[in-house]
Amino acid sequence: MTVDKGHTNTGFVGDEGINGKKLSQAKTIDPNMYTLEIQEKKPGLETDYDPYQHRHVEHPTTSNETLIHLLKGSLGTGILAMPNAFHHAGWTVGVIGTVLIGLLCTYCIHLLVKVEYELCKRKRVPSLNYPAVAQAAILEGPNALKPLSKIIIHIVNVFLLIYQLGTCCVYVVFVSSNIKAIADYYTETDTDVRLFMLIILLPLILINWVRNLKFLAPFSTIANFITLVSFGIILYYIFREPISFEARDKVGTMSGFALFFGTVLFALEAIGVILPLENEMKKPKKFGGNFGVLNKAMILIVTLYVGMGFFGYLNYGSAIKGSITLNLPEGEILAQCVKGMLAFAIYITHGLACYVAIDITWNDYLRKSLGESPRSTFYEYITRTVLVLITFLLAVAIPNLELFISLFGALCLSALGIAFPALIQTCTYWHQRQGMAKVWMVAKNSFIGIIAVFGLLIGTSTSLIEIIHTFGHDD
Repeated sequence: MTVDKGHTNTGFVGDEGINGKKLSQAKTIDPNMYTLEIQEKKPGLETDYDPYQHRHVEHPTTSNETLIHLLKGSLGTGILAMPNAFHHAGWTVGVIGTVLIGLLCTYCIHLLVKVEYELCKRKRVPSLNYPAVAQAAILEGPNALKPLSKIIIHIVNVFLLIYQLGTCCVYVVFVSSNIKAIADYYTETDTDVRLFMLIILLPLILINWVRNLKFLAPFSTIANFITLVSFGIILYYIFREPISFEARDKVGTMSGFALFFGTVLFALEAIGVILPLENEMKKPKKFGGNFGVLNKAMILIVTLYVGMGFFGYLNYGSAIKGSITLNLPEGEILAQCVKGMLAFAIYITHGLACYVAIDITWNDYLRKSLGESPRSTFYEYITRTVLVLITFLLAVAIPNLELFISLFGALCLSALGIAFPALIQTCTYWHQRQGMAKVWMVAKNSFIGIIAVFGLLIGTSTSLIEIIHTFGHDD
């Protein structure tokens, strides 16, 4: 049984913290399942157990530190794609849509955090990660769904894996496109972006061979500083020229809104880091609540995204590209520096994002299949290399930033960020709520689920159609 290391490993986080030590009171009930039964359950016993009092984290984070981590997890390539998203939806629909999607995402994250706490009380464990929350909830739900408990954890992991690999694909395209923009200007040529992908392939493989994230921490700090400075320079270019509403659409097309939906979800959701961040807080009660860390972070994030999308679109109009960095003046050194700095920052971030995919693939599946092999380290490096090659080959096949972002946002985050939290809450309280309270819960979560399914199907299909149309037309 693998103890959660604060990323996406399946299972419970035990009283010993996050150092990979065994749980003090746990006993495995089924080697083929990921849940642990902690003590014999007695009626009403869970009311005496407060998970927050039993979390022993080696380096707990303060509320402000958690706020900063949450902001960092949500501010990346997504915010740079927001002007393009507003171009698809129109600036009026863009503003209203971003706020509404932000509210929906925030509400669903609250559902997930509250349900985790409730399930921790019932199971008498300090904390759970996302896949374990999903499995524990299914086991508490209707009898008809309980057979899904053995596969739900793998379903969640697959969505997490696809999302993380998709994010890495976006990073490959982003880094290559910005390097290409710089190189094309100074060489006065139009080089295929795929060549730059090939150039950065070896550096991407090498950075993902780093097995301990602490060695990337100094570079991550530099990348965060570079990103902050770059955003400031981008805002300078946005507001340098007078803002005009001329030839700027208020409302876009339906297909454009589908692309907008996927892009905003990709940009807003940092669902993979929510529970790890909450689990490692010194005072986790301050994460939720009306004035908690989550609401403060989401208000700031939505405000920044609306601002970047709205003013970026008004500035560049229909000429806006998949990343606003590609619209910056080519002949100005400062603009070229922004492209280069963000390319470096996102290159570092690729190592962090791919770490989660490696963690799921290797620790949760391959290492268990291989057992205690003497060549385990060698196989791990092979796994890391193969995952990087997968992201590289997908990026080479579809070197389009905006379509990649919309595709993976609609495909993965409609499920992880909206549908699964609604399903998890319904199952968790299925036997606890009665009468109108239960009817309201089921109706409300069914409505949320319908939104998620429509977003997933329409957003994914629209993105795929656009990809086929774009590259079919190019051919």
